[in-house]
Amino acid sequence: MAELFAGTSGWAYPSWKPAFYPEKLAQSKFLEHYSRRLNTVEVNYTFRHRLTEKTVQSWLATTPENFQFGIKAHQAITHFARLRDVAELTREFLKSVELFLRAGRLGPVLFQTPESFKCDLSVLTEFLRTLPKQTGYRFAFEFRNRAWFDDKVFNLLRESGAALCVAESDELAAPDIQTAPFRYYRFRRTDYSKDELAQLRARVRQALDTGADVYCYFKHEDDPTGAVWAEEMLKSIRGQAARAE
Repeated sequence: MAELFAGTSGWAYPSWKPAFYPEKLAQSKFLEHYSRRLNTVEVNYTFRHRLTEKTVQSWLATTPENFQFGIKAHQAITHFARLRDVAELTREFLKSVELFLRAGRLGPVLFQTPESFKCDLSVLTEFLRTLPKQTGYRFAFEFRNRAWFDDKVFNLLRESGAALCVAESDELAAPDIQTAPFRYYRFRRTDYSKDELAQLRARVRQALDTGADVYCYFKHEDDPTGAVWAEEMLKSIRGQAARAE
């Protein structure tokens, strides 16, 4: 049965008090509280830093067994080298998140390319070849230049079982196209009306109906609104599934 994972792209925000975190909750307890209300987080820390084994073990011990960690790939791979000649660098990066994989707690690994990186099919083809085929890995690609929104790109992703990240911001929205056995959404607009949030829930329900697990992440920042929206989505879709049973 397809499962929905909903969360935000971070959790360590004291400004989320008291709307999401209790007023007196210590920051060291934020992840534990977050994981009781949401079932995934997109880790942006890994975009600029390498995780230590101690940190990963702490996060795993703090969160329930069904909680998933989505991981953003390091900028050295996506922004500095722009996916070129990074086989060894990618192997080293994936080694740093291997504990999540072993624990069955690794969500998708997201490769987010910069806006200035235009479509290059040969680079993408070679990079996809270097990714491990090991069971448990899920890879997603967020292209921030619209030149990548092309059938040839989508077909390459399908052949590799990698997901097109359906990201939307105030400036750009990726097409809602499935290229993998799972779906990856990033809802990053500044604001959503009640009707627009209902439309997002409908899109997610439709994706789940295909049998694909769905990962969706709302914008984080200093305002807890995204976390509240993610929780509402989980409750709404779980409630609908329970009623259907």
